[in-house]
Order: sequence, then C-alpha cells, then structure tokens
Amino acid sequence: MLKAAILLTGTVVFSVFASPAPMPGGVNFPGTAIPLARRSSLTGPDGVFKQDEAKAATINTINKHLQNQMNFQKNTGGGVEIRSPVPLPSDVEERLRRREEKRQSEVLTDEQSNREWAGKISVGTPKKGTAKQNFLVNFDTGSADLWIPSESLSCASLGCLKKSRYHPASSSTSSAKPYIFSIEYADGSTASGPVYSDTVTVAGVTATNQYFAAMTTLSPTFFDEPIDGIMGMGLRQISGLQQDPFFINAKSEGAIAVGQFSFYLAPTGSELYIGGTDNTKYTGAIEFNSINTTSGYWQPATNGQAKVGSTTVLTGLQTIIDSGSTLMGCPPALVQQIYAQVPGAKVFDADEGLYSFPCASPPQLSFNWGGKDWTVSAANLNLGLTKAKSTDCVSALAGVDFGFGSNVCILGDAFLRNLYSVFDLDQQAVGFAALA
Repeated sequence: MLKAAILLTGTVVFSVFASPAPMPGGVNFPGTAIPLARRSSLTGPDGVFKQDEAKAATINTINKHLQNQMNFQKNTGGGVEIRSPVPLPSDVEERLRRREEKRQSEVLTDEQSNREWAGKISVGTPKKGTAKQNFLVNFDTGSADLWIPSESLSCASLGCLKKSRYHPASSSTSSAKPYIFSIEYADGSTASGPVYSDTVTVAGVTATNQYFAAMTTLSPTFFDEPIDGIMGMGLRQISGLQQDPFFINAKSEGAIAVGQFSFYLAPTGSELYIGGTDNTKYTGAIEFNSINTTSGYWQPATNGQAKVGSTTVLTGLQTIIDSGSTLMGCPPALVQQIYAQVPGAKVFDADEGLYSFPCASPPQLSFNWGGKDWTVSAANLNLGLTKAKSTDCVSALAGVDFGFGSNVCILGDAFLRNLYSVFDLDQQAVGFAALA
C-alpha cells in the first residue's frame, strides 16, 4: 500500500485540557455529499494477508506524522526532538515494484486498486474555451495540506501519465506564490512543486483563496497510485504550507453554514459529507468529544480506554483520528497488553508489531472516551490469513512507535469503518455515531 512516506521526523508532547462532552446529534444539517472510492483491502484474493503492502502502509503513517510534528514545530515553536526516518526495506520495495509493474501491464484502465478513500475535487475558474480541472484526491484527516500534480510534472511511468494535472494558465483565478513545497519520502526520493492559490471546490463547496502545491516531481511510490493527490483535512498547526486547510478556509469564507464534515466508510456507498451530517447513514445520537485544539489533530482531549470484551485493558490513551491511515496502531508495550487478554493470540511479525488471533474466535476490541464502547467488528479487525489454509488471522491493531510518546494511538480506517464519524470545527469536537 504505497502512499506518501515522508522523512522529516520529531516528537511532541500532547496536553489534555478538556473532559468528554457528549452532545446530542441526529440533526441533518444542510450540506452536500461526495462519493468516495473504496480503499483496497490488505487481504489477497486467496484470503492471505498482504504483508509487504501493510509494511509500506505502516511506514507511510509513521513518516507522515513525523513530518506533521516538524510542521507543528515550524508553525507553533513547540519543542520537537529530531528522530531518524523509517525507510522502506529494499527487499519490500523491490517486491512491491514488481507487483505494480505486473498490475500495470494487466489493468491500467480502471481503479480497482484504489488505496485511499478518494473523491473528485475541482481546482480553478476555467477561462473561456478551457475545461474544468478535476482531480481524484485522498481526503486525509491526518494531514493538513492539499497537493496535486502540475502540468510540468516530469514522469516516465505509464501510471504517472494517467494523472490529471493543474494548468494555472487555464484558470482566471490562479495566483503563483514565491516559494516551493517539498516532501521527502522513505524510498529516498522527493516530491516538490510551486505553491499557488486558486478556487477549490469539493461537492459544490468552494474556497476562493485556497493554497496548494502543484507538484512538478513525484516519488515513484505515487506513479501507479490511482489518486492524483491528497487533500489534508487536519488543522493548520500541522500544515507544511502554513495555511488554512480547505475545510477551515471554506468555513471562514462562508461557503458552508455548518462547520462539520463527516465520513461514512463502507464496502459500497462511501461518502464524505461537507457542511453537516447525513442522517440516513447513522442512527441515534452523535457522541461528541472535545478535541485538543493545540495539537493540530482531530484528537479527543479526553483520555481514551481500550477494552477486550468487558475488560478494560488500557487507560489514559491519547488518540488521533486519521482517515489517511489504513490500520490502528498503539505503542508496542500497550498492544502487547491487549493481546495478553486474547486467547490464542501470537506475535506474527515482531518487527512490524503485528499479531494474529484464531480466525474462529476473534477478540471483541473496543475504544471509548467516557461514553459508548465503539467496537471494531471481526471483519474490520481481520486482515487475512497468516498463510494459505491457516486457522490464524492477522489483526488490524499493530504495535507501532509513532514518535508521539508512550500513550498515543492512531486510529485509522480499521476503526472508522465501524461507525459514522463527524469532525466538527464549530464545536471543536470529533463525534461518533452508530451506523444505520
């Protein structure tokens, strides 16, 4: 699962400043939905876990958040301890490259290998005789910048040739900025490009002065990705551009009345809802928890708990809700405590912090923030068989050191697929509701 794997690293200490404040939900605010393409599974067609793809996805998540911490230091002056990057092992990179080449030769006309929850956006105001510029982007609550390919993107890969590209001369509202945006990746390559501001529209919601990078170079890890770019949905403190992300900009410009966006992630019918919630997708009240407004993340300020069945195993957790991450991850020592409560659990890959459990008796894993227990279903916890014809399955909760400290967990898609999630800028809160 090759996504951007960024090198710059560091650590930051998170502070807790608020207690949980569940608030009533169930109101369908006026808004608009954008359909999302489904992220591909880490389970192969033979039912076996795709270990290399998972390793690449984990490295991506680690390095993305390490870059965020560097951005946090630059933007706020917060103390950061510089760490070494996590590179993608060369043998894994080579195997993934060969698989991509094989896939590219077999299937180059569809997006069956979508690796993000991706949807269409448009950029710019078309001049007379020009077409609207549309892009397929990953909506990522774990980052805060928008980048798309530039018209001058240099790339020989067939997959790269399929990407949509930004043409500033075709937009009457394009404005070039006097600096360059650059990212380094775990494979040693870089991606960079000039910065612009222009109109950006998502599901009919337009921000008129949105900053973004138009990449002239891309890492090879992106050449055969079906997406064109990434739209960060986090907060300004972690922006490498040092600008408001799209959603905050749209709200400040009055493009939306309600400062909410919501995700429904499912095998079919997935959507991002801008400007409220879609009450056809959930039932009952939304449990809102105030966020830590200083961290730059959609991070409940209330300490979380993790349970196995009815047993509370972990307390005092800080949790980052990240739609751009595939799995769930907590520090290795904490994850070890969880699996100590799971009969038949084993270490599957010690280096990657992966565990297995008996397929026939998956654990009931849940998280809570002082309200409801939000359970990860057996289907979303199971990443596939450890090997062909095995009776053990690999778990979607991994022991990972993200560089945040000993109590910070990242909850990605494996968690978000179990509920309806709401990100509320007005209330400075993140909410969860039961699926309809």
